[in-house]
Amino acid sequence: MHSDAHTSHTDARASAVPGGRLSRLARLGSLATGVAGGMLAEGARQLAAGKRPTVSELMLTPANARRVADQLAQLRGAAMKVGQLMSMDAGNLLPPELADILSRLREDARTMPMSQVLEVLETHWGKGWEQGFERFSFTPAAAASIGQVHRARSVDGQELAIKLQYPGVRRSIDSDVDNVATLLRVSGLLPKALDLAPLLAEAKRQLHEEADYRREADNLQRFAALLAGEVDFVLPQPVAALTRSDILAMHWVEGVAVESLDTAAQPLRDRIATLLVGLLFRELFEFRLIQTDPNFANYRYDTARERLVLLDFGATRAYPATVVEAYRRLMAGAIRNDRAAMSEAAQTIGYFQDHIHAHQREAVIALFAEACEPLRHRGVYDFGASDLARRIRDAGLKLSMERDFWHTPPADALFLHRKLGGLYLLAARLKARVDVSALVAPWVD
Repeated sequence: MHSDAHTSHTDARASAVPGGRLSRLARLGSLATGVAGGMLAEGARQLAAGKRPTVSELMLTPANARRVADQLAQLRGAAMKVGQLMSMDAGNLLPPELADILSRLREDARTMPMSQVLEVLETHWGKGWEQGFERFSFTPAAAASIGQVHRARSVDGQELAIKLQYPGVRRSIDSDVDNVATLLRVSGLLPKALDLAPLLAEAKRQLHEEADYRREADNLQRFAALLAGEVDFVLPQPVAALTRSDILAMHWVEGVAVESLDTAAQPLRDRIATLLVGLLFRELFEFRLIQTDPNFANYRYDTARERLVLLDFGATRAYPATVVEAYRRLMAGAIRNDRAAMSEAAQTIGYFQDHIHAHQREAVIALFAEACEPLRHRGVYDFGASDLARRIRDAGLKLSMERDFWHTPPADALFLHRKLGGLYLLAARLKARVDVSALVAPWVD
């Protein structure tokens, strides 16, 4: 077997993942101290300049923002997932600076050094594992929040993608999530009234599921069965003999990053966005099973065979029939501009707490109506020419400024909105034109 380890030793982005609970806690302790020190220094500077800074201004100095981002990236795993959940779902609830830190985290995945990769492989495949491979690349082809992907060729000539989980992820999920919540609370950046508990419980639950790679292999097979016979989509096939709870082995599928096609011909950009939006409606209304992570990296395009490659089924979520039916009524109501029907459907989904004010209820319905604009629009909707994402964000921000409104929507809703919002962003990135009303019509008419 030969390996290509040439860049691993020199790669400055590689850093061993801290495995022990204490070493992880110590990092947060040093972070809090660093942030506090940064605040004092900045406070002294501003006072000397004759200003009276607020605590949040002191918290959000660029140096502090970097400290927080660096520590969370080091903790990875749960830390990054909470960051992702909060920046994707509660993006309109967070101060822009914190949302910015968290969104940077999404792009900033560190990789394991070669010694740690070898340790993971030996732990799960045993000594002599390399005899099954003609080639194994120690330089990761991709890195994500809880694992990284390596390319390999088995001795029988199969091209494989091997996803390895960072050591200690599963053990540290609960404490990491709690540590990150503490960090966010201590930072004073979150409103006191925001009930984080449901979001944190959901982050833990989802992470435990995502950390079980056998479960992800099952999800891959379920989706492959649901999309069997489709010429437009391809999914990597899992290799059961090599898959473990911390290793997911799949056939390698060629493809280029979808967002790299933002300068491709208009019909191709339109087709990609149309396929993905159409697939989401099928996931919700037909499969009642949604891959809820809209990270652009989960979609690639096989230019030779002209098909979309769907990756990463860790965050797959089944939806109860009652919720699906309520979303059908919500969307149908939005298309007809029937506010009463929308209000009733949103109530069923779990949007409104008992004490919500009438004007807040109206504001939430208006926000839904805004988000359903592409569904209402007759003919192709031009995502490139639309400022929809900004309008939704501004309306959400205005609502979230009302301190008595804080309410975490149910997890089913958060994940669906996160997916829809992610697809809107991708369509805007591709400047795609999509006939959304035609795609949703079979399900809501």
